Amino acid sequence: MSRAVETPTLGPRPVRRRRRRGALAVKRLLDLAGASVMLVVLSPLMAAIAVAILASSGRPVLFRQVRVGQDGRLFTMLKFRTMVCGAEHHQPALLDRNERLGPLFKMADDPRVTRIGRWLRHSSLDELPQLLNVIAGDMSLVGPRPALPAEDAQFPAQLHRRVEMPQGITGLWQLDGRNDADFGKYTELDLRYVEQWSLALDLQILARTPHVVWRQMRARADEAPDVVDLTDPANTGDADPTRTDGPAATFAAEPSSLT
Repeated sequence: MSRAVETPTLGPRPVRRRRRRGALAVKRLLDLAGASVMLVVLSPLMAAIAVAILASSGRPVLFRQVRVGQDGRLFTMLKFRTMVCGAEHHQPALLDRNERLGPLFKMADDPRVTRIGRWLRHSSLDELPQLLNVIAGDMSLVGPRPALPAEDAQFPAQLHRRVEMPQGITGLWQLDGRNDADFGKYTELDLRYVEQWSLALDLQILARTPHVVWRQMRARADEAPDVVDLTDPANTGDADPTRTDGPAATFAAEPSSLT
């Protein structure tokens, strides 16, 4: 007696894909609405930050850097400038002070950061211009942190799944992993977000973000870093904080975004 061979049912898979596409469309609408409202509400603060940067260290006010976005597309990410101009020239001398494992760079008391830049980073206000990236469709309010192309090239194969989702200003790693030097934690949190993503998860992350940022600000306020200030030309030999002929260099492991 022959036994019937059961064939797997593939019907639900297209349905799940359609539902995911629909949810991503809602995510995009929420991004547009949320970023637009935040830009309107925060525009006076952003203008004040721009004036403070101009007054303290000159132009440029914004820092632009190429990052890897969804599906591997490159885009220009915006931030308020927090480092001295020409900061990339000091990077080789700081590599032995990298606090991260793996391809990411993290240095808690980076001497290239300006005085106002240190405050902007501690408060994550340097990330506010990325609201423009969200409106342009390059980023989302929530998602994995966009990596530098050089970092992305060193990621293990499984981590490339992170670009299946829009890259975000805040996210699981930005909230729960930014102070963890282990690259495995970075991988774990990014992949968990991709695999478990839902609109409810995004809303939970957005709700947690202000509290986490405030807690990190308070923790850093208690610290008294002893660093060489490269915003002082006397300490750099060649770094003039009023220069406008070059961007500052930052790294993917910046203080967490808005986070």
